[in-house]
Amino acid sequence: MNYILKNHDYTDDIVVTIMMFYPNEKYAQITEPEGRTVLSAIENGGAFAAFYDGGECLARAQVNIDPENEKNVRFGLRTAVFKCLMQVHPIKAPWGTLTGVRPAKLVQMMYRDGLSDEEVYASLKNDYFVTDEKIRLAMKVAKSEQRIVENGIGKIGLYIGIPFCPTRCLYCSFTSYPLDKYANKVDLYLDALEREIKFTAELIKDKELESIYIGGGTPTSLNETQLERLLTLVSDSFKTPVEYTVEAGRPDTIDIDKLRIIKDHNVGRISINPQTLNDETLVAIGRRHTVEDFYKAFKLARQAGHDHINTDIILGLPGEDETHVTKTMDGLERLSPESITVHTLAVKRASRLKETLEQYELTDFDRMEKMLAVTSKRTAEMGLQPYYMYRQKNMVGNFENVGYCKPNCECIYNVQIMEEQQSIIALGAGGSTKTVEKAPDGDKIERIFNVKSVDDYINRIDEMIMRKKTGLENF
Repeated sequence: MNYILKNHDYTDDIVVTIMMFYPNEKYAQITEPEGRTVLSAIENGGAFAAFYDGGECLARAQVNIDPENEKNVRFGLRTAVFKCLMQVHPIKAPWGTLTGVRPAKLVQMMYRDGLSDEEVYASLKNDYFVTDEKIRLAMKVAKSEQRIVENGIGKIGLYIGIPFCPTRCLYCSFTSYPLDKYANKVDLYLDALEREIKFTAELIKDKELESIYIGGGTPTSLNETQLERLLTLVSDSFKTPVEYTVEAGRPDTIDIDKLRIIKDHNVGRISINPQTLNDETLVAIGRRHTVEDFYKAFKLARQAGHDHINTDIILGLPGEDETHVTKTMDGLERLSPESITVHTLAVKRASRLKETLEQYELTDFDRMEKMLAVTSKRTAEMGLQPYYMYRQKNMVGNFENVGYCKPNCECIYNVQIMEEQQSIIALGAGGSTKTVEKAPDGDKIERIFNVKSVDDYINRIDEMIMRKKTGLENF
């Protein structure tokens, strides 16, 4: 799929909008229409879009804009492309023109600007073309998040990444390294991480730490000695926050000793993630555990005293439909976790799924919609309500990921990382620190990145610490 930009350079806005209609293609910028081409232009005081195929213009659309307002210009360009492509390739677009990761954040901003429920609804419906169902979801999540966001202003969160896993799952694009190849690097990694943790502890000693989230990868890929070392280091370096989460994501990495170590270090929330409760799918996506392994791990966690457990599932995995999702929800209902995070499959650029896409038949919109209906209905029946959500590029069906929880079981870290009203300091390979500076004319968000490679992180830890020292100089 080709595109032309005229009198502007907002490439990302245009490509992301095109991706809604033509996902998983290659997108090339050209200067003259050739084959299938989207033209996006600013001309005559408006945002203009046209679609060409074989040199013939098949559709066009124009939207009025305020050329002095960059936000309005970008919004107009996306809307013009959306309206134009709807004429030649109409799709079901539950989120309309919204392409961002954080639709609930947009709703939060509207509420902070003083808009009423009726005005928020009208804007999402008329300006962004969002469906009624998704408007209700976004408003419900925004209201659920509001208390957490307000309570967390001025506080900070901490993320610690452990980038090791037993195997690499089909859909995964996170910074993650298989243990069979990197086992001899784990202690060296912890050595480097210890230096970054101690530096950060001194740096933020006068700040109020609201949450700690240890993720990955799979933190429980560490053996008992390594896990004890890590959690002791964290306990010795930071005061126990309001919320402390450790991902115990892979059931095949969990045993009673690790679960007790985690509990002994005052971790209040863990996540055990089956992704599906269908054994044939687990084999297909490269998980080295069975459904029964997940049940055993969950019961061991309860036995070790863990009373706040999240479970992640993914909709749209190869070969699955609503009957598979119903089976998964049946199993989760029997276990009664405190929260369930429902992901819809995203074809991520760095995943094995993307590399071997031709081998799989992905779920279509209608089937994904039915699967989402199953999870929405069943979570409500289990007494869980949506409390946070986010979206990703290349999501099958252009839907969303939603976290559901029992009353007062929201994950503070999840809400804060999505709403961007609080600074989050990220440690470890692939860590992305985000600082938020509140200001009357708009929040200022800055990022500090760690290198992704385990080897680079180990060898360049002095540089990573210096990046934080420089980036957080006035923090």
